Amino acid sequence: MTTSALIMMLLANGIVIGVTVYFFLKVLRTRPPDTVDEDDANFPRGG
Repeated sequence: MTTSALIMMLLANGIVIGVTVYFFLKVLRTRPPDTVDEDDANFPRGG
């Protein structure tokens, strides 16, 4: 493997890992809404 291919592979992997960690932390830090209507929260699921 050439040096430029190795650098490109590491850069691509770094970008993918960075974006994944960013959205994972964003989901962990997001709080649920303060007010939840019980009728909206318990809508029927299924057919």
